[in-house]
Amino acid sequence: MQSIFHCKTNKTSFPGNLHLVLVLRPTGLLSSTPSPSSSTDLGFRFSQDDFLLKMPVVMLRSVGDLLRYIDENHLASDFTAKVEYCQSDWVLLRSSIETFAVTVKEIAQLLQGFGSELSETELPDEANAIEFLLHSHTHRYRQMKDDIRGVLKEGRLLLSNLETVKAAKREVEEEREIQADMETVQRLLAQLRDMEEAFDGFFEKHHLKLQQYLQLLHYESSFQQMDEVLEQLSAQEKGIASVGTTVVQTEQLLKDLDSLDKRAQEEMTRAQVVILHGHQLAANHHYALALIIQRCNELRHHCDVISTAIRTKRASLTRTQDLLRRLEEALRWCDEGAYLLASQMVDKFQTKEGAQEALQYLSNHQERAPCVLKNSQDTLSLEFEAVLTPQLQSQITMVKEKLISVQCMIRNREQCLKKLADVQVRPIQLVAPRPEPDQTLLRCKSPLFSPKHGVDFNVLNSKFSFDLLPGKRAARRNNSPRKIEVMHDYQGNRSCLYGPNPETDSEAEDNPEQVTRHIMKELIVTERIYVDELLSVLLGYRAEMEDPSMSYLLPSALHSQKDVLFGNMPEIYQFHSRIFLQDLQGCLETPERVGACFLQRKDKFHVYECYCQNKPCSELLWRQCSDSPFFQECQKKLDHKLGLDSYLLKPVQRLTKYQLLLKELLKHCVEEQYRCELQEALDSMLELLKSVNDSMHQIAITGYPGDISQLGRIILQGSFSVWISHKRAAVRMKELARFKPMQRHLFLYEHALLFCKRRDEDSHDSFYSFKSCLRMSTVAITETVKGDVKKFEICNSGREVVYIVQAPTVEVKVAWLNEIQKILANPQKLQPDESSSLSLPDNLLSDR
Repeated sequence: MQSIFHCKTNKTSFPGNLHLVLVLRPTGLLSSTPSPSSSTDLGFRFSQDDFLLKMPVVMLRSVGDLLRYIDENHLASDFTAKVEYCQSDWVLLRSSIETFAVTVKEIAQLLQGFGSELSETELPDEANAIEFLLHSHTHRYRQMKDDIRGVLKEGRLLLSNLETVKAAKREVEEEREIQADMETVQRLLAQLRDMEEAFDGFFEKHHLKLQQYLQLLHYESSFQQMDEVLEQLSAQEKGIASVGTTVVQTEQLLKDLDSLDKRAQEEMTRAQVVILHGHQLAANHHYALALIIQRCNELRHHCDVISTAIRTKRASLTRTQDLLRRLEEALRWCDEGAYLLASQMVDKFQTKEGAQEALQYLSNHQERAPCVLKNSQDTLSLEFEAVLTPQLQSQITMVKEKLISVQCMIRNREQCLKKLADVQVRPIQLVAPRPEPDQTLLRCKSPLFSPKHGVDFNVLNSKFSFDLLPGKRAARRNNSPRKIEVMHDYQGNRSCLYGPNPETDSEAEDNPEQVTRHIMKELIVTERIYVDELLSVLLGYRAEMEDPSMSYLLPSALHSQKDVLFGNMPEIYQFHSRIFLQDLQGCLETPERVGACFLQRKDKFHVYECYCQNKPCSELLWRQCSDSPFFQECQKKLDHKLGLDSYLLKPVQRLTKYQLLLKELLKHCVEEQYRCELQEALDSMLELLKSVNDSMHQIAITGYPGDISQLGRIILQGSFSVWISHKRAAVRMKELARFKPMQRHLFLYEHALLFCKRRDEDSHDSFYSFKSCLRMSTVAITETVKGDVKKFEICNSGREVVYIVQAPTVEVKVAWLNEIQKILANPQKLQPDESSSLSLPDNLLSDR
């Protein structure tokens, strides 16, 4: 059966405006004329049953019957009319346009699906997996590009056919229909090109992200390896002592340091290569620019720290070597002087020539005196103050005492020899008496060894070892029985040849009681100075603000602001001047009891918390009014070299000084009972410092929508790098995997964990902008994150959002995990009524 349609029916009105269907019976069994169901517009289809049910059909036997319904001017040439129209060509063209539209739609769906797949791909932490993703994504992208090119080619061919058909049309209405079809194809081609361009841009960014992420993984691996090597070098450098106790030990330490320095230079050259690689990545606009620059700065800082430490330690060891060589030279001179005195023949002193010869020996030895003799002990200690330790100080004291003893012995001997050298020689030659069997009595009768010379050889017995003298001189001494006999004689009878044995203080210097007493004196002296400085500030500045004669100099911003500027300094002064200074003075003779003193006044020290919390307001007020003539006049009256701001900082500095002095006392305390008290006092002061520091950070939090005091006691606070990971929500294409960490300041309370962002308004002020809050009753933690030992995860119980937190060091991570676990393990510390608390969203963590 052959269906005939009006040739000029517009595609937009077909088939909704048809009222009649004329059917011309076929002339043969086989007909190429398409069925009614095959004639369709773009995206429209209908069945023959629907067609027959909705429209009347007239069956015609011949073309002549058809002419009774339709003018021959409206029929195609297939029906012996004048219109040049081929229905099969028309249907083929319409099918091609429809097929092309469907193909473009399928390409769009494929592009959208591929883009969604790329955006939702989880990036692994292994370089091999990233390389596989790059290869597979690139392969699929090229296939998609080939498909797009094929469709574009098909569309251009279809458009070319439409242009050919249009050129063959003569009627305006037919050209208009063809033009509409061409516009449809052109619109589809434009859409396809736009999709291709957008897809190319998206894939280029995605591919660049993957490449840069792979580069970042390789760089992080190089950085971690280099950082571990530098940490090992730093640990080895710290393991080398900066001060030796002997010349041999110091020389060995210098050799070890030189060997370490050589290796450090090689490793730091490798570190420079890693830094250069990081700079190259940064120059190529890597997305993790801040992280890479930070890593470069960390490596550079680490190298500088190691170089500086090695250089400083070499200088310290060199100075120590110089000091020890001087002391060794002085000891050698002392031993040689003592040996010279002991080896001089007593019977030769009886002649003038013998006395003069002995004097010459002593004079030559005095000329070789070491430079240590030219400086006092205090001068020598001051010269080597940078490397001086209690052991070295003890050695200096011992050497100076030896030098004094030997010099005293030499001076006494010289006085005796000068007297003998000045005696006139009698014409009659003196004959020495024959030695008696008791050699001791004979020598004691000699005027040179009489008690009036005030010399005691016991000094040699107690302070000098003649076994360490050079071999040549020892051999000379051993070959002379007379010298050995004289020495044993002096030592056995403890004659007074070299004067009295002076008491030394070297043992006292090593005595822990003497050291602790010295530290206690320093504590009391500095405490008294601190009290005087507080009093001068309160009288010279604070009281002057109320003086009517000074009111004309006082700026308007300072009126009624003395409590803001000075805080509770009067309360601090009252505590130290009336209570604590007296307590410390009572411990002067018993320094070990100062720990109990600190523990007894532990609660009083909390006045510093209020002072430190007020410090930001005080500093702001000072900066506004620091140029006021009022402060200049007060400083001039007090004759202070520093301004008021330096004295307002004294309480903070004093608070940090106590823990240092307690550490020194604890180091030298030997009694276990007092060590426990000192340790407890030290812990309380460190806890106070931490509490003060945490509270000062806490008052800088802004934007928290509630009462922050309801969160309980602040336990920890610190800066971290934070990544946010959505485990369930789909990530949009433009929010493809965030690689750059966010810098956040975390505050851990008993009932909540706050995420804040530090903001610096200018060079002085900074505050913490609140971002999000996690209630501790819903918190879960993962202690390890693959790829970085400093990372851990924090999330709520539903794990909709997971925060990956990177601590600055492993120690900080462990400290935070321990405190969080303590809170989670103790339900009593969790907030009892969560429903009454302010409900906060967990998605406020952003880059803004």
